[in-house]
Amino acid sequence: MTEEEKVRYSRHLLLEEVGEAGQEKLLQAKVLVVGAGGLGSPVLLYLAAAGIGTLGIMDDDTISESNLQRQVLYDSLCLGAPKAETARRKLQALNPHCTVHTYDERLTATNAPQIIPAYDIVIDATDNLAARYVINDACVAAGKPFVYGSICEFEGQVSVFNYRGGPTYRDLYEYHDGVPDFRQPLGVIGALPGVIGSIQASETVKVILGSDSTLSGKLLLIDLLHGTFHTIRLSV
Repeated sequence: MTEEEKVRYSRHLLLEEVGEAGQEKLLQAKVLVVGAGGLGSPVLLYLAAAGIGTLGIMDDDTISESNLQRQVLYDSLCLGAPKAETARRKLQALNPHCTVHTYDERLTATNAPQIIPAYDIVIDATDNLAARYVINDACVAAGKPFVYGSICEFEGQVSVFNYRGGPTYRDLYEYHDGVPDFRQPLGVIGALPGVIGSIQASETVKVILGSDSTLSGKLLLIDLLHGTFHTIRLSV
């Protein structure tokens, strides 16, 4: 690390669980974030700030007025602009040491095998149930862990799949015929993706550091309406 990087990441270097060796792992890591919306915004901001060396951003959407209630990467001057490219500019302003690749497209069963193997970890920041199976299957095939997050109204979930032989997304939720047509409610309290996305970013850092205390094999359930956090173990 340069002297500038040692100053930038000094609060990480003070942590026994990170230190200089751990920060070097973060600087070398390559993370793909699928979705640059509500969940993707805090995930990308915290990972770029943490010093992840390479970030991939996959999103084919543009920024709309209704996004600004929760998608904190963007502001009113960004309306109509592509999310992936706008996110890239914002992240490189935050941390110019971070390399950012953008994919202005949706992840599909066709392109996933070409894109995912280039990364160490994949983060699910989508709002699309079918996409999670695409992420899961491509990660299983490539031997990559993926960090799952989902939100709906006041509730959210977080887990880590395919990590060190742990459960996969299909172990938790079996595929069924209704998946392609599933549409979840659109309402969401603005702070919820900030909470879930921040935990996803933390879990990603822990996976990169090789932690034994990730959410692999567990599902964290968060309810902001009632102020509750519950962790359940997955039996597979």
